[in-house]
Amino acid sequence: MRIMVLWFPDWPVQAVRLERDDLNDVEKPVAIAANYRIKVCGLAARKRGVRRGMKVRQAQAVCPELEVVDQDLDRDGRIFENIVASLGEVASSIEVLRPGLVAIDAAAAARYHGGEEIAAQLLIDAAARRGIDVEAGVADSLNTAIIAARAPHGAVAGRGEGASTSFLARQAMSVLVAEEALACDPDIIKTLVDLGISTLGELAALPVESLATRFGKAGVHCHNIATARYGRKVAPALEGASWEISHIPEEPITRVDAAAFVARALAARLHQQLSEAGVVCQLLKVEADFSDGTQVSRVWRTGEPLSEAATADRVRWQLDGWLSARGNVDEANEEDGIIALTLRPLECVPPDMASGGLWDTGRSQKHVARQVIQRVQSTLGIDAVLQPIPAGGRGVEERIRFVAFGEAPDPVRAPQGSWPGKIPGPLPARLSAGINHPASRVVLIDASGKRVQVTAEALLSSIPYALSWGNKRYVVTAWAGPWPVDDRWWESSGKRYARLQVVGQAVSAESNEQISAWLLLWMEEKWRVEASY
Repeated sequence: MRIMVLWFPDWPVQAVRLERDDLNDVEKPVAIAANYRIKVCGLAARKRGVRRGMKVRQAQAVCPELEVVDQDLDRDGRIFENIVASLGEVASSIEVLRPGLVAIDAAAAARYHGGEEIAAQLLIDAAARRGIDVEAGVADSLNTAIIAARAPHGAVAGRGEGASTSFLARQAMSVLVAEEALACDPDIIKTLVDLGISTLGELAALPVESLATRFGKAGVHCHNIATARYGRKVAPALEGASWEISHIPEEPITRVDAAAFVARALAARLHQQLSEAGVVCQLLKVEADFSDGTQVSRVWRTGEPLSEAATADRVRWQLDGWLSARGNVDEANEEDGIIALTLRPLECVPPDMASGGLWDTGRSQKHVARQVIQRVQSTLGIDAVLQPIPAGGRGVEERIRFVAFGEAPDPVRAPQGSWPGKIPGPLPARLSAGINHPASRVVLIDASGKRVQVTAEALLSSIPYALSWGNKRYVVTAWAGPWPVDDRWWESSGKRYARLQVVGQAVSAESNEQISAWLLLWMEEKWRVEASY
């Protein structure tokens, strides 16, 4: 089988550009952030020095005009469905590996359209959108086609034995960790690179027995990719069994929130049935019947077995995309809704064939860590293990909430698209001891020695000149603000305050901190250090 893979570089950034008209300029640097680190950055941002893994404040310091958008997996999946629907008009068999990466039966498409190149061009044209990039790769195996798609300007690996290995031999080891769909362990790749293995050709030349002894099945998986062996991570699907789950709602599903509720319920039923059968799923087909008589379906493939949460996410993304395409997001359309939903596992295998068992250093370690945490929770209580999650807010401390591990709180949505009075990035690196702590007291004065205050009109009474913090003295070299906040004005306990960003140069040359920056809080006619940069 010849497989074609279409790769949409930096898809989360492209999805944001499609959703927001103010970001459709390809020259504007855009990055996607999660947990205050850059997850994905566009080409314009990379040209200005932004890289994945950077802290958001570091990226904004490198590129002040950078537009940072919070990660939203639902948005990525919903918008990508529109792309996949367009591809479906050109080719019939399409598998979604993840939002931004699809696999297509190249042999069937080539027979229908008259050649691989013609089919590839038609598919690229079908995916064309303003500001959207797409690369195509064709090979005899799925993993090789993924690597070919990520090659500069795409690539086509030759046919027959030896053609794929010849193509792979020139590829750098870094390609194995650049694409999550390949499901390679980053630690193993780093170890191999440290040992002097720089290309897939050098990895393929290693004895597979040595890799299995040192790295277990995860190492063998990397070797199989380098030698262009069968691209799937597990054995073929078990035959003679059907584990499909269907749901017929009492009323047509017309809203995304209702579809998400059904997705979670179906995922729970499906995985309970798979668990009783002793198998796991890696290839899932989602089918939906609409009240107008149309039926739509989509196939999702993953590099590792689908968990219940992962299944629910993919079903939710899919339903969100279908309903959005029909205009059922903001208001219910009773005449056009989902009247039947089916989840059909197409490839199920025993769990020991889908993971590395004792030697697996990837998914199983995460599973073991989760089990350990859950055991601690069962002993000490649910609230004994907390995890930080991003939250909405104006200041610094309220933008992070701690919830019990395993809980998935509802996302906090900003009022009217933003938080009035929100502190702009980059955010400070360290919180103070507390605004009521004596060590947080500071004095801000102007050039005449008068104390700088915030007026009733939310303006500074004069231009800041110097700052006194304990026994240290600083000359103010830059400042921004103030940002006023009228917190909970409808209650008697509400407070009014303002924030100010200040950069200071130490007066004493012997000071270890030559230049410092703070986020100051004006409350009850006094300045306090809320956080330090």
